Amino acid sequence: MNDLKLEDLTGNGLRALFCIGINDDFFRASGEEKKVVGGALKEAFDDLEGRFGVKVLGTLDDDLLQCGVGHDYPYISYILADIPDFEAAVAVTNQVREKAGESLLSRYVTIQTRIGHPLFFGTK
Repeated sequence: MNDLKLEDLTGNGLRALFCIGINDDFFRASGEEKKVVGGALKEAFDDLEGRFGVKVLGTLDDDLLQCGVGHDYPYISYILADIPDFEAAVAVTNQVREKAGESLLSRYVTIQTRIGHPLFFGTK
């Protein structure tokens, strides 16, 4: 019987990978509409640490080697962050439910959040 507890695995905190994809409606949008979406994305994901206690460790934008809709794996953009709790991950995920002009961001982008803990190897 394994006596390993969740606290044993998360003793070093929780980590989240926010996986962000692009929906068809973004590519159908006008240039002006895309600017509004871009501004709304910047605002929605600005100061995650100050707003939700989410410390961003790194980001990755895969648009150099991927073109077109990326609403499923592999996604187009990623944010790796230390999170204080599950609720903080939910709060960041909910940012795509905010307005972008007349529509919700979720019309243009999708997000899936993975939660885990830091690896015990590959850290240097």
